[in-house]
Amino acid sequence: MTDAEHAPAPEPPDTPQPRELPRWVLWVAGVVMVGSLVGLGILLLGGDDATPSTTFADLSSLAGDAPAAEDQAPDFTVPTLDGDDFTLSTHLAEDGRPVFLNLWASWCFPCRAEMPDIDAAAQEHQEVKFIGVAVQDSTSDATDFAREINVQYAIGFDVDDVVEKGYPALGMPSTYLISPDGTILDVIIGAVTAEEIDAFLAKNLG
Repeated sequence: MTDAEHAPAPEPPDTPQPRELPRWVLWVAGVVMVGSLVGLGILLLGGDDATPSTTFADLSSLAGDAPAAEDQAPDFTVPTLDGDDFTLSTHLAEDGRPVFLNLWASWCFPCRAEMPDIDAAAQEHQEVKFIGVAVQDSTSDATDFAREINVQYAIGFDVDDVVEKGYPALGMPSTYLISPDGTILDVIIGAVTAEEIDAFLAKNLG
């Protein structure tokens, strides 16, 4: 036998182990998917003047168990940044204004980008109760960001995941417009501008 025949077989090269993707990469992939769905919806629905709320509401069935337009809005109670609690049913019974419910997270870049526009719309539309609830987030991170951005509308924290369970979203940010009788009027999935909020409220509230 030759030396070559006695030589040990070469070790196979180490196979690199897949690395866990950062959360923001997964989120961006989700945003791209939602954007593709929206684009398809616009093509199917037709019309260059279709508002984002119309497109997303017509695609809302894709969100699975998420409530859609004409559904009863699930009730919830969340602690707020100012130290109080916000309960949807209590607000509707005692205040009576429709509710602009925005779901956000501190790690969600489009959520961060749209919050100043939501704040501007909240100042303009005092006839609507605006509240942003941090979901899928740590309370400390959400609190730090909320204090940093310092918007004037109410900010809540989904500490018990009750909002996430009641409003499982196809993507974030997500916004629900709830009527004074507790019915969901319309849904937006994705970031919005102040002008789009104006159109969204005009379309649904007149």
